[in-house]
Amino acid sequence: MERFKESIRQLLVEAASRLPSDVRRALEGAGSRETPGTLSALALRAIARNVDAASERCAPICQETGLPSFHVKVPAGADEMGLGEAIGEAVAEATREGCLRPSSVDPLTRHNSGDNRGPGTPRVRFEQWLSDEVEVRLILKGGAGENAGAQYALPCDLPRFGRAERDLDGVRKCVLHAVHAAQGRGCGAGALGVAIGGDRAAGWEHAELQLLRPLDDVNAEPALAGLEAEILEGADALGIGTMGLGGAVTLLGCKVGALNHHPSTYLVTVAYNCWALRRVGAVLDSATGGVKRRLYGEDAPPLPLAEEAHPLLTGREVSLTTPLSKNEVLRLRAGDVVLLSGVIHTARDLAHRYLAHHDAPLRLRGGVLYHCSPVVARRGQGWVVTAAGPATSLPEEPYEADLIRSLGLRAVIGKGGMGPRTLQALRECGAVYLSAIGGAAQLYAERVVEVEGLDLPAFGALEGMWRLRVEDFPVIVTMDAHGGSLHAEVEAASGRRLARLLAS
Repeated sequence: MERFKESIRQLLVEAASRLPSDVRRALEGAGSRETPGTLSALALRAIARNVDAASERCAPICQETGLPSFHVKVPAGADEMGLGEAIGEAVAEATREGCLRPSSVDPLTRHNSGDNRGPGTPRVRFEQWLSDEVEVRLILKGGAGENAGAQYALPCDLPRFGRAERDLDGVRKCVLHAVHAAQGRGCGAGALGVAIGGDRAAGWEHAELQLLRPLDDVNAEPALAGLEAEILEGADALGIGTMGLGGAVTLLGCKVGALNHHPSTYLVTVAYNCWALRRVGAVLDSATGGVKRRLYGEDAPPLPLAEEAHPLLTGREVSLTTPLSKNEVLRLRAGDVVLLSGVIHTARDLAHRYLAHHDAPLRLRGGVLYHCSPVVARRGQGWVVTAAGPATSLPEEPYEADLIRSLGLRAVIGKGGMGPRTLQALRECGAVYLSAIGGAAQLYAERVVEVEGLDLPAFGALEGMWRLRVEDFPVIVTMDAHGGSLHAEVEAASGRRLARLLAS
């Protein structure tokens, strides 16, 4: 059992830090298909550099390491309770080592267990099979992808899509509806797992199982293979692009499975995963618990993706230092690339809620709030950041406009964009929303030169406000102080393309 636990711990480390070869090939292909010089091409270059850096350092690809989900096949009579306990211990150990960020939170108390264990976490699904070996497949699925998932009961009427009937065309419409609704909030270019049929619980499980398939495999069912190709072509035709910045590549892959269902129900379940499809698989010796062979080619040398040390530099960047002045911000327009230096402050859900009802614990006028829960580690008497990518911004929409006005903020950094209340506050106060590249945790950790401290420490390392001194921190203006919103522009343009696609 001890060797089994160590094998699981190693798989967790690999899943968090190293993408399997099929995903790396898909990212390389996306980079070659994207239009050179566009913001999406820029983002894909940054993603490629980040993937290589994470692999080289054996560090988290994304600071949002998600919640581990295990699919385990065991011989008949295996001690599933003992294996489940060993998996939980391996998850806790990987969390203590900083490989995983603690993300298991009690929904009633908001208490974080600190080791990714608790009711429902980690998720472990056992299945008995005739082999005398143990097969383990693991996926780390983050919150952004989870929030972009969707389940449909057909027939149904979809805005802009019309009626989705109980047939493969109806399935196609539902999947494209989910992609269009996600825009950049799921950290595209994404990968989809789709389940047709089943009940509601079985649909979600079967959809996730599709994400365990290699992106470059071919569905054994010809009708489903054709549907997968149609969805990929249709999604890319929407022009949503990487991180919703507009571009030629919106999906890296789509895998569809089918389950029998009750005649009164016809469900379509869409499991969305960000570009960082962090999965591993291995066959273990049931006697020793040691790894016998890999399932996704993780033991092969990593495919190099990035050719540039500084992929976000174009020579047209605007360099700014905090605190920012209103005049500096007013000169920015949606689409500008900014290199930010100085002190920025992280703030997630609990911090936003606190600041909306209490005095700020520090001066923030002219400052920058970063939607981020960085991975930090002790070094002597201080801290260092080991991963620092952005969090999805939309959950802060109820608070952000009020904080911009009351605190005198000049910029907010996140991913996925924000809503009309925030856009109005940006325009009224002279502030901007800056998009960071989702998942690029290593790229941004490189730009943090000092951790100055932690405010609101009662909220812990995950939800407290870290003061980070950064240098040439690369971000893109996607909502400016003049009412311009790149997110709104891309959504409108993708809507027009969608109308043409459905009419053809």
